[in-house]
Amino acid sequence: MNKSERHHTLISIISSAYNEENCVDELARRLQILFEKESDHYDFEVIIADNCSSDSTFDKLLAIRKKDPRFRILRMSRNFKCDSSFSAGLAHASGDAAVMIYSDLEDPVEVIHEFLRKWEEGYQNVYGVVRKRRGSFLRRINSKIFYWMINKMTDGVIPKYVSDFRLVDRALYEEVNKFPEKNRFLRGLFAWAGFKSIGVEFDRQKRFAGASKAYNLAVLKLASIGIVAFSYFPLRMITLIGVVLSAISFLALLILSYKFTFYGVPFHGFGTIICLMLLLFGFLFIILGVIGEYIAMIFDEVKARPSYIIAEKIGFE
Repeated sequence: MNKSERHHTLISIISSAYNEENCVDELARRLQILFEKESDHYDFEVIIADNCSSDSTFDKLLAIRKKDPRFRILRMSRNFKCDSSFSAGLAHASGDAAVMIYSDLEDPVEVIHEFLRKWEEGYQNVYGVVRKRRGSFLRRINSKIFYWMINKMTDGVIPKYVSDFRLVDRALYEEVNKFPEKNRFLRGLFAWAGFKSIGVEFDRQKRFAGASKAYNLAVLKLASIGIVAFSYFPLRMITLIGVVLSAISFLALLILSYKFTFYGVPFHGFGTIICLMLLLFGFLFIILGVIGEYIAMIFDEVKARPSYIIAEKIGFE
């Protein structure tokens, strides 16, 4: 892409906010610095999806919009979480490329310069790779386990430590916008769609202000959606466990039959039998739980409810 082609190219910045009254002003300030530095080649629009915040986030966004009309607001009817609100923003984007960034500033705005340079080289999916993350020890361990599991279970389709923070070309995000599924895991959808991709490493920053909304249970729920939506590995493990347990049971039956025939059966293993029964019932309930996760996701898709509802649009007229 040469300079004449870049001039007046529109870049859409998509962000999601929920109770970020202490962050949105700083987000706007840093984005405006970015816009000024890239103004020779790019125009920008910002679409911030407010997940029905209960603090003054929405009022502050209105004030930002009043000063800078490049900022547009989607107010959701309730908190639909990040992936759905990002999806809403992408559905309303008009840029030749779109950048997804969290409003808490854990994703450094300055890395967008690198994203743009990679896009100019022809990459259509420039995704952030978290080199170093902050947070509690438990959170870091959970993240490592999740990314290792989903990378292995998808045969490497979803890269390790990949972030929602990324730049995607219009050709890619318009294709993803067409996907009808309701349980949206955007990192997986972009990876599955293909296109020319490259990762850019960055260090995740400490959030600018306020408390993190990424609670452990919410993160685990997102992780389960990512694994169930993009991997058949858990279902295949059920089959493998069934085959292994059946083989062990058949072998044990042969051994017991032989001992009964030639030596009799002294009945001293009551505790062992109870323990084995409990173990097998544990396996059974794990298997039923895995199947239940897939059935629950199928149930959500069959209901065909929208993944988000927008209560108010500001700046799109």
